[in-house]
Amino acid sequence: MKLAIVILNWNGKQLLEQFMPSIVKHSKEATVYLADNASTDDSVVFIKSNFPSVKIIQNTVNGGYAKGYNDALKNLDEDIFCLINSDVEVTENWLAPIIETFTNEANTAIIQPKLLDYNNKEYFEYAGAAGGFIDKFGYPYCRGRIFNTIEKDLGQYNDKADIFWASGACLFIRSNVFKQLSGLDECFFAHMEEIDLCWRAKNMGYHVTYVGQSEIYHVGGATLSNTNPQKTYLNFRNSLYTLTKNAKGNLFFLIFIRLVLDGVAAVKFLFELKFKHISSIVYAHFSFYRHLKTLLKQRKAFKNKQKYYNKTSIVLDYYVYHSKHYNCL
Repeated sequence: MKLAIVILNWNGKQLLEQFMPSIVKHSKEATVYLADNASTDDSVVFIKSNFPSVKIIQNTVNGGYAKGYNDALKNLDEDIFCLINSDVEVTENWLAPIIETFTNEANTAIIQPKLLDYNNKEYFEYAGAAGGFIDKFGYPYCRGRIFNTIEKDLGQYNDKADIFWASGACLFIRSNVFKQLSGLDECFFAHMEEIDLCWRAKNMGYHVTYVGQSEIYHVGGATLSNTNPQKTYLNFRNSLYTLTKNAKGNLFFLIFIRLVLDGVAAVKFLFELKFKHISSIVYAHFSFYRHLKTLLKQRKAFKNKQKYYNKTSIVLDYYVYHSKHYNCL
């Protein structure tokens, strides 16, 4: 089983200086690639000079996360692709449990390791924690992180578990499944495209698995922080994209309730005086309406939709019933 570790980079020399050493040191079982998204700094020169074993893929444009990885992976022939952010520190033997799981579980197509916070290593990291889920209306949450409440790692998620989505901060996928799914949806540009990818895989009958025996540390927000209005725009827009494309059930009811809940989120931002984030939600909705016809065509093309949620509304659970931790849901 051949494994490709592919790090997408755009003007990230400082991150590569900090985190590439751990990936090269602890990934002897794999071929490490740097997929550069047309950087204007000297990232590529730095890697060539300091890590000659790392292979370089030079994309001609900065197409974001989705196009960047699609372009980078199309000519690779390894059995497993690892899509990993440039702000991740890996640990010794982190690959062994991943390889073992793929070897023993033929229907497992996607795997996520345990994501811990690089800056506060006793806690899970926001972007994926111990594996992701979504509620009926498309709001994502994780084992170990619900909205902005992040759990301390006490060994409660040292297991192997079936999850709904794996974090794009570090996502392993069988190459044949990635190609079968036609890769990531480039309309997303960045954020939540991994949820869409996992959702499409689940609708095709594949399993998405969390492997807690493999640990990594993620900085998070190195490209766009959680306080950036652009991230709010992408998250709200792309969440509506995924729901429209993939959700089983009465779509117009789901979208109507979702738009109401997004309005509640805008009111929350109003009370917090985050006016740019309100504008981001409005722009996200207009972008969604502009692309609705295309999204409905994609929805029609995906025939085998499965039940995708265990919780009806994580918003109600969190804000009304005060269920702040995954095990309290």
